[in-house]
Amino acid sequence: MSFPGRVERTVRRHAMLAGGETVLVAVSGGADSVALLHTLVALAPAWRLRLSVLHVDHGLRPDAARDADVVQALGARLGVPVEVARVAVSPRGSLEAAARAARYAALDAAADRVGATRVALGHTADDQAETVLMRLLEGAGVRGLAGIPPVRGRFVRPLIERRRVEIVAELRRAGLAWIEDPTNADARFLRNRVRHELLPLLAQAFAPDVAAALARVAALARGTIDALDRVAAAELERWAERAGGALTLPRAALAALPPPVAAEVLRRAALELGGRAPLRAWAHRGLARALASPAPRRALRLGGVTLEISGPRLRLAAAPAPPLPPRALAVPGRLALPELGRTLEARVLDARGYTVPRAADRVAFDADALPAALTVRRRRAGERFTPFGSGERRLKTFLIDAKVPRWERDRVPIVEAGGAILWVGGLRRGAQAPVAAATRRVLELALSAPVVPR
Repeated sequence: MSFPGRVERTVRRHAMLAGGETVLVAVSGGADSVALLHTLVALAPAWRLRLSVLHVDHGLRPDAARDADVVQALGARLGVPVEVARVAVSPRGSLEAAARAARYAALDAAADRVGATRVALGHTADDQAETVLMRLLEGAGVRGLAGIPPVRGRFVRPLIERRRVEIVAELRRAGLAWIEDPTNADARFLRNRVRHELLPLLAQAFAPDVAAALARVAALARGTIDALDRVAAAELERWAERAGGALTLPRAALAALPPPVAAEVLRRAALELGGRAPLRAWAHRGLARALASPAPRRALRLGGVTLEISGPRLRLAAAPAPPLPPRALAVPGRLALPELGRTLEARVLDARGYTVPRAADRVAFDADALPAALTVRRRRAGERFTPFGSGERRLKTFLIDAKVPRWERDRVPIVEAGGAILWVGGLRRGAQAPVAAATRRVLELALSAPVVPR
């Protein structure tokens, strides 16, 4: 089978293309990316592909402009348009990581500009072996050993099952030149030491085909991860409740899952909210916090997501729920509570023939026993409350007994009159101003149902 045929087999196996796409090809000028472009050009007619090339100049070498010239010449020879993007690489932290982040950002932007649904990268089976060995040295788990994914979002790697020796042979057969990047020999970078020192040592002393063996490890680990992802996604959809930019889960359901699945459920929930922490963090810190006994009272911030526990539930959110600021409620009048997606309405009605409501979201008072303006606010520390028909108690204890989650307690609307709690909105009215036989006018307060975001 020809080299393009072997690559096409990989494309089909991993469903990298459906046919008819615009594909942005990342071409550095090195052997791998030149072979990638050459192969996609060969496959383009049968797959009806529209190809475009992006060359990213990181500005890290004085002769980088030469690489761009070589890639533009290659594009002209193969009939593919080439764009050169010059990026700034942050000098802080890992140079490799900063260059990679800048490169992927440039690829995403270019793909949007040309309307590409796929971005093709030139990673090979040798890159895969190096990655697995590096992750093994770092003590990675099964997700780390899965290495470089063949497909992630719109990024695809058609050469991921091809060895570098195959690639060089194909380029020589096709008469295509490539650039040798001198930084690939720089021993300051771990990947280069693994490539030029550790892998050859292992191949010589233990296993001649160690790169292929490591690539097989990655494929097996990838299969395990794919199964884990499917199970975790199903469990998340089964148990998650989404509202107001947050996601809640029952702790008992999470505890019943095998720990790797439970950790993946948390990670997927966090990703949905924009979280950045890896699975390892959720497996070690997030899961331990979520299932701790007794449950922690303080929120945990992990990867940009807040995890809170309250009774049988846990909540993940990108930010804490906004508390309720104090507002005046005119009588009669309507007051929007945008933080809650609700509205509080005050109506004054004739007491004759009036029936006192029994619903939790609608309460009635003797209007003449109350001031003309009420205050709506959040709870206060140490506050006490006298519910109608019972004795005084701490408001915090009342909310706990009412099973109000910790993250909602500062958002329960407290209606105050003359310094006393008139109504714990939607839960319980206070003892003040009851409707009696002598009542002439009724003040009715109604709290609308929360608006559930679509």
